[in-house]
Amino acid sequence: MNVEKIHALTNWLSQKELSGAIITNYHSVAYLSGFESDPIERVLALVLLENHEPFLFGPALEVHSMKESGWNYDAIGYEDQENPWLKLTMQLKMKTNGQKFAIESDNLTVARLNLLQSAYPDGDFSIDITDQINYLRLIKTPAEIAHMKAAGRDADKAFNIGFNALKNGISELAVAAELEFELKKSGITGMSFETLVQFGEHAADPHGSTSTNTLKPGEMALFDLGTMSEGYASDATRTVAFGAVSDEAKKIHAVTLEAQLAAQSQAKIGMTASELDRIARDVIKAAGYGQYFNHRLGHGLGSSVHEFPSIMAGNDMVLAEGMVFSIEPGIYVPGVAGVRIEDSGYMSKDGFVSYTNTPKDLLQF
Repeated sequence: MNVEKIHALTNWLSQKELSGAIITNYHSVAYLSGFESDPIERVLALVLLENHEPFLFGPALEVHSMKESGWNYDAIGYEDQENPWLKLTMQLKMKTNGQKFAIESDNLTVARLNLLQSAYPDGDFSIDITDQINYLRLIKTPAEIAHMKAAGRDADKAFNIGFNALKNGISELAVAAELEFELKKSGITGMSFETLVQFGEHAADPHGSTSTNTLKPGEMALFDLGTMSEGYASDATRTVAFGAVSDEAKKIHAVTLEAQLAAQSQAKIGMTASELDRIARDVIKAAGYGQYFNHRLGHGLGSSVHEFPSIMAGNDMVLAEGMVFSIEPGIYVPGVAGVRIEDSGYMSKDGFVSYTNTPKDLLQF
């Protein structure tokens, strides 16, 4: 339970003359309350009130877990046959006379907002609290970074398992399954996202998914993976060779690595996210592959694997000590190869410190 951050948000409510906030992104709920749960289709909310203690609201079957999580305030549940929005708004009316509430507009769907408004016709839910939560999550504490370092060590273990699973004719799905199975056997409870394994030309699809595609000699194998440790994420990518690969594939890997190392070594406090993106992008452009680097350089990480901010062109946010993000340039040439190299790390006084450390040279298996 993050009392300091809850107090900061409650003070913001007072400054904005708001009665409360209904926080529905389960990552935000976990970050602030300490209670971790993906409610899937059910309603889960952390409700902050200006002049009343906060409370957790969610499925009745999770109330015991809420209380056991270290949450020190009220936990209110609803049965599946009940209307959660009516029960939630009844609590709002009981605990405050005000009618203006903030929501996470990037999370609360239009359908759910309509249900909330129908349950409380006099309520004003037009204020967005998303940016305030994002900024609170932006600078990590030493304890948070320690958890992320542990997740990084587990990610490095995952790469080693995955690399050793490569063999002629094995499928991407089989490699991913073996990797995750071995991690779980060693006590690592979960991935930060679904493991991505792509072979050969398939890796030239930067938003592809792990498939039944099988590995052949002379192909590259791309691994994009991460783990969770104490609620905090790692995210890293490596691309390796299975047998002897083409000179073009080697060049693509070399340029991607040069771009990644340039950005990682030159990142410094006071630089903007846009400037950091440009460092890697200029390397790739100079090598003639500019059109094949078609995504941002990186993204924030923390209690979820994709957080604020985006490290990309047009973002003039200044990098500050304690910020955690990925650096992941990629080159994706259809019909030839796809290469991405990614580390997660944090900004220190001395620059970017990676907490994923698997070798990045072109390894051959």
